[in-house]
Amino acid sequence: MAFYLNNNKMKRLYKGKLFLIATLSLLSTSCNDFGDLNTDPTKSANLDASKQLTLVQIRFSGDLEVNEKLAGVMTMPIVQQVGGIWLNRYGQMYIKSKPYLTSLWDFTYGNDVLNIIDAVERTKGNPQQSNLNAVCRIMKVYEFARMTDLYGDIPYFQAGKAYTEGIVRPEYTPQEQIYDDFFKELSEASAQLDASKDPVSGDLFYNGNIAAWKKFANSLHLRLAMRLVKVNPTKAKTEAEAAFNAGVFTSNGDICMLKHENVQNDYSDYRGNGVSVAFNQSEVVPRVCNTFIQQLRDTNDPRLKYLVKYYLDMPYKPFERTDVTEQVVAKIGYQGVAKGSYIWDDWMSGFDIEVPGKGTVTLTNNEQKAQLDNCMIRNNAPFLHLTYAEVELLLADAAFRFGVNWGGDAESHYKKGIAAAMSQLSLYPGGPVIPASEINTFIQGNGFVPGRELQAINTQLWIALLMNGPEAYANWRRSGFPALTPAHNPDSEETSIPRRFEYPLTEQEQNAANYNKAVQALGGADSWLKNVWWDKQ
Repeated sequence: MAFYLNNNKMKRLYKGKLFLIATLSLLSTSCNDFGDLNTDPTKSANLDASKQLTLVQIRFSGDLEVNEKLAGVMTMPIVQQVGGIWLNRYGQMYIKSKPYLTSLWDFTYGNDVLNIIDAVERTKGNPQQSNLNAVCRIMKVYEFARMTDLYGDIPYFQAGKAYTEGIVRPEYTPQEQIYDDFFKELSEASAQLDASKDPVSGDLFYNGNIAAWKKFANSLHLRLAMRLVKVNPTKAKTEAEAAFNAGVFTSNGDICMLKHENVQNDYSDYRGNGVSVAFNQSEVVPRVCNTFIQQLRDTNDPRLKYLVKYYLDMPYKPFERTDVTEQVVAKIGYQGVAKGSYIWDDWMSGFDIEVPGKGTVTLTNNEQKAQLDNCMIRNNAPFLHLTYAEVELLLADAAFRFGVNWGGDAESHYKKGIAAAMSQLSLYPGGPVIPASEINTFIQGNGFVPGRELQAINTQLWIALLMNGPEAYANWRRSGFPALTPAHNPDSEETSIPRRFEYPLTEQEQNAANYNKAVQALGGADSWLKNVWWDKQ
C-alpha cells in the first residue's frame, strides 16, 4: 500500500537530509592522515545508504529548482496540458532556453545520481543490506530513466565515478545499452527482494514494504519496455511480458507516490511537492490548455467539472481565492488558453456575476481563463510516480499492439485504466471522489472505435498523467497520441514540437570529446528537434 509521510517524520528526514549533504561534502576533500591506510580515502566509511535513498526520493519530486522548470515550464506546456503565463512560453511556444532545458541535468548528476550510485555500491554484496541494495538499484534505474528519456545518450556506466575512480569526463552510453541495463537491473533487483531479509529504512515510497517494491520494479519495467514499441517491437513485447509475469500493480493501493508536507518550498527545502509549488507560488497561476479542455468536453468526461475551475484572482494567494466555477460556466462554459496563446491574448470582455458574500463582481479576462482545481496544486499534493491506471493502460496498449492477453484483452485493460485514473484523483487533498455511476457512463460512451484503439488508450494515459509532465511527454513521443499539432505564435522559434532536451553548455566545454561523440550520434547537431533512440518516427 502507498506510504504517507506524517509531519514529524518529514521534519526528521529534512534534518537528516541537511546532515547528509554536509557529510557528502567531505567526499570531495582530502586529508593528510586517514588513520588506516587500508581505508578508501575517497569514500566515507559510515555513510548511511538509507539516508541517501531518502534524499534521492524526496528530491525527485520535491526539488523546486528542477520540477518548476521540468514540469511547469517545459513538459506540461509542450504536451498542451497547461500554458498561458510568461514562464510557460519556453515549452508552450518552443522558445529555447538552455537553463530550462538543462536544469534536470545540472541539479541531478551532482546530487541524486552521485548519491544513488554510491548507495548501490556501498550496499552491494552485503547480506545485511540485500533488500536496501535492491531498492537502491530500482531507484537508480528510475532516476536515470527520467534523464535518458529527455536527453538520449547520457553518461551512465561511468557516471558518479569521479570520487571513486577518478572519472571526471565520463563517456556517454548509447541509450539502447542503457535500456538493456535497465531491464537487467530491474529483473535482478525484483528477484533479489526478499521479505525475510533486512528491513529497509528511510524509504519514503513504501515504508520498506518489500512486496510493494517488487510490484513497483516490475511496473517500471513494463513502462520502459513499452518505450521500445517503435524502435524494437519484438524486444518491447518480450520485456513487457517478463514484467507482467513477475507481477505488476493490480489496484490503486499499489500506486507509488510520495505525499508531501504542506510547506511552500524554496530552492533548498524539499518537503512540499515541487510541481505543485511551482504552480501556486506564481502571481498568475498557469491556465488549462484548450487542447486538454476540448478532449474532456468532447467526450463528456466527468473530470472536466472536477479538475477545471474558475477562481477570482484576488487575492493572489491561490487557496484564499473564491471559486466561481458555477457562475462562469453558466455564462461561457469551459475556456482555457489556446495552445499558442498567452493569457492576455484572445482578450475576453468582462461581465458581471453574483458571488455570495461579495455581491456583483465583474469578471476580468484572466478570470475567464480556466485553471486546475486547487487540490492539484497544493503543497501537500501527492506526487504520483507510477500508478495502477498507467499500468492498465500500458497493458491495453500491449494487448492491442501485440495481440496478447495478459490478464485481459485490450478493452478490459482500457476500462480498468480509465476507472483507476478517475478514482486516483481522490488521493489529492480535497480531491474529488467521482461517483461510480459517472465513471461507468463515461466508459460506456467512450469504447473502442475500430482503427482508433491506440489513440483512445494513449489519450487516456495523457489525461491520467496530468501533473507528471516528463512522463506525459515521454508517452506522447512513444505513442504519437494524443495527436497534438504544433503551437504557432509570433514568438515561436520552431514550427515542430521539440522531441528531446539539449545538453548543457558545461558538457560542451568540460567534457568536449564525449559530448561531441554524443552529438554525432544525433546526426551532428545537439538539437531539441532530434529524436532519442527509442523515438523513431
